[in-house]
Amino acid sequence: MKRQLDSIFNPGVIACIGASGREGSVGFALLHNLLDGDFKGRVYPVNPKHESIQGVTAYKKIGDLPEKADLAVIATPAHTVPGVVEECGKAGVGGLLIISAGFSEAGEAGRQMLEQITATCQQYGMRLVGPNCLGFINTAAGINASFATKMAVRGNIAFISQSGALCTSILDWAQDQNVGFSHFVSIGSMVDVGFAELIDYFGVDNETSSILIYMEALKDARKFMSAARAFARTKPIIILKAGKSQEGSQATLSHTGSIAGNDAVFDAAFQRAGIIRVDTIAQLFNCAQALATQPRPQGNRLAIVTNAGGPGVLATDYLVTRDGQLAHLSEKIIHQLNEDLPSGWSHGNPVDVLGDANAATYHQALAACLADENVDGVLAILTAQAVTDPAGAAREVVKAAANSHKPVLAVWMGESDVAEGRDVLEAGKIPHYRYPESAVDVFLRMCQYSRNLELLYETPEEVPQRFTPRKDSAWRIIRKALSAGRKHLTENEAKDLLACYAIPVGISRLATSAEEAARFAGEIGFPVAMKIVSPDVLHKTDVGGVKLNISDHAAASTAYQAILESVLSHVPAADVHGVLIEAMAKKPFELLIGAKKDAVFGPVIAFGSGGVAVEILRDTQLGLPPLNMHLSRRIIEGTRIYPLLQGYRNMPGVNLEDLAFTLTKFSYLLIDFPEIREVDINPYAADHESGIALDARILLDSFQPRRKGHPHDHLVISPYPGRYIKRITLKNGVEVMLRPIRPEDEPMETRMLENLSTETLSFRFFGKVPYVSHSFTARFTHIDYDREMAIVAEVLENGEKQMIGVVRIMADAWGENAEYAIVVADEWQGLDLGNNLTDYILEIARDKGIARIHATMLATNKRMIHMFEKRGFRIFREDPEACHAELDLEASMPFAAELPFQPI
Repeated sequence: MKRQLDSIFNPGVIACIGASGREGSVGFALLHNLLDGDFKGRVYPVNPKHESIQGVTAYKKIGDLPEKADLAVIATPAHTVPGVVEECGKAGVGGLLIISAGFSEAGEAGRQMLEQITATCQQYGMRLVGPNCLGFINTAAGINASFATKMAVRGNIAFISQSGALCTSILDWAQDQNVGFSHFVSIGSMVDVGFAELIDYFGVDNETSSILIYMEALKDARKFMSAARAFARTKPIIILKAGKSQEGSQATLSHTGSIAGNDAVFDAAFQRAGIIRVDTIAQLFNCAQALATQPRPQGNRLAIVTNAGGPGVLATDYLVTRDGQLAHLSEKIIHQLNEDLPSGWSHGNPVDVLGDANAATYHQALAACLADENVDGVLAILTAQAVTDPAGAAREVVKAAANSHKPVLAVWMGESDVAEGRDVLEAGKIPHYRYPESAVDVFLRMCQYSRNLELLYETPEEVPQRFTPRKDSAWRIIRKALSAGRKHLTENEAKDLLACYAIPVGISRLATSAEEAARFAGEIGFPVAMKIVSPDVLHKTDVGGVKLNISDHAAASTAYQAILESVLSHVPAADVHGVLIEAMAKKPFELLIGAKKDAVFGPVIAFGSGGVAVEILRDTQLGLPPLNMHLSRRIIEGTRIYPLLQGYRNMPGVNLEDLAFTLTKFSYLLIDFPEIREVDINPYAADHESGIALDARILLDSFQPRRKGHPHDHLVISPYPGRYIKRITLKNGVEVMLRPIRPEDEPMETRMLENLSTETLSFRFFGKVPYVSHSFTARFTHIDYDREMAIVAEVLENGEKQMIGVVRIMADAWGENAEYAIVVADEWQGLDLGNNLTDYILEIARDKGIARIHATMLATNKRMIHMFEKRGFRIFREDPEACHAELDLEASMPFAAELPFQPI
């Protein structure tokens, strides 16, 4: 698949279909740009009306070219494009760039043409960028396959945009600002190649260090999230997302629906994927420049060095009002600054070095701040004054930053007086800005990027206790409602469903008479709450359907009659099932736990302040399932109420462990049932011991059929694949569990790697013995199950779980080819574990539709070579030290007749 995209973005032969000699036309601009650049390949104009165009021999159709084209750039009228695409397929063209417009945006006829084009591309295996786009630029190859008026400057930013008009403006701005690009792509309608494919492509491109995206809409969120999560660790992905969904901001039948707007879901998804989101074009490129030239901050504590008090105050205000921290300088550094700086310096942060500060003073102040363990980054501010040397100060900033692992940003305020200083900063790779707010904004977004990556790197704890959801019972509740033609559950049904997933709901009884109400209330224990149960009444308080603090039998009987009378007076035709009786809960915190199925990202979890003022407070954090304990805690910590939940002054907080576990269990419910459209648990009452769902509303969609082997298509992040768990017995009689790896396995894998022999480590890591660190092992345990699979072998020794081996396959972005790797602990070698792991991962690869398996090994690893040969791998000698193995899974027979992938 990479080879197919190479046909588009790195072609050797380009056909320009619709090329023109008429200046001012798109066909003229395309051919002119292709011919005018540094492209070393061949360009052939295609136009049936001309013998030559712009001095180059033209051909009547693509089939007449003297050689096969890798890329065809099409700029003909829309109605001709389907036929042109068919001709390209027959001529063996590798990929298409369709500039032409007039398809999906032009009504039903245009959509039908687009369907025909897509089908033809699939028939001939051609990839397609467009239609309705500006084109693309590859600066390294000297290709300008666009009708833009300017060629991009060469650099290391890959820019992807849904707006062609925006592209032309950015190209103009970028030339003025000397911003360089590796690739510049206008993707248009994204019929085939979209954001996910381009992230995958540029993620492995050596010319690209960061990926910038202007996004208006997202079509395949799961592919996008998979690609972004795969590369956000190594290459910053920065997105300017335009367009806020009105549909997502409209109130629905639940509190959750009214606060979980579509744009907020994009925020949650971007954070989960390690993406930086910005609000302006300037921020887009500012962040890219800073991340390309400066180390990431480890926290949000900023030191400010300035020769003017006012800009320092402005920077401080912007920092602390946006969740940054002004670094508290240590006594040691304060003492050092007292010795180095004039006596009139500010004696704190911001470090005001005074208006007459010289270049050496800047160096001393900056170096001291960078050496302080309480500082995560430094901002240097300079205003041009009578005795100021902007260029000299800039040189000292560059010198101080060169010896630091912390980010340094600069603000040289003014224009002509500081221009030379800005040039010095630019040459020294110090990001510089005209205003303090711009620099602080970049620092905070760099901090957010570091924090987002923690979601990919940090080791979450095991769930504090195992729980087994009662899926069959839960499905019976949902099926009963759907069979009755209902799209929502009654409150008692909703609570029963939550109870199937061990979410506490308390004791309740459904009374169908005043006598039962009195009796049930007494059995439960006063005081009680009483609520109408009717599929025709969603908002119970609006129709007098709730009575609280019922204190005795008589009051319960009276309340029953009053509830029925009030409800039937408001909704005469209501189907009343009865009145729910439950104990009053006395817990100090009213919280919201909810979920809403987003049109783009599927189910989204909401948590925050609850109660009757939930829409007014709007203190809610969103997250995407699946959740584990760590991710659940991050959601809780993101709310404004979190300091109170921790405990405040003399008031105890909530049991945060229990609350995080409740969110984790709640995510399992959404994973298992795509039929759930909305959930609104409000209030979820909590105290220092536990929590309880006092009210619950659940809305349903129609039954969602599950594809065989793909039960979680409704999620954008693949959950833990429990169906790949099985047990085997080794030659020595020891029972071993084979299961997919979890993020929680990092400590166990670390212990295994630390105890491997030098030879085993050398075989696994091709002659190198790695330093086993957190960042090293996190890469192996935090995986995307859509594109990677690792099966661990786990045994129980002396009551403790031990990892004794792991095998993995890492698929390419398109799931066609996968790289194989294996390691078995030394004391467990020779017991058939490696064979079992290998056969099982090959079964899983077939189940996932992978076509080929590749592996590289040292030529001295005879045991591995023998194992591959026994399974039909072809072995190639790459060099004197290494061999390559390849297995065609489609042609080879599986080693297991059945693939019984079911959870145990």
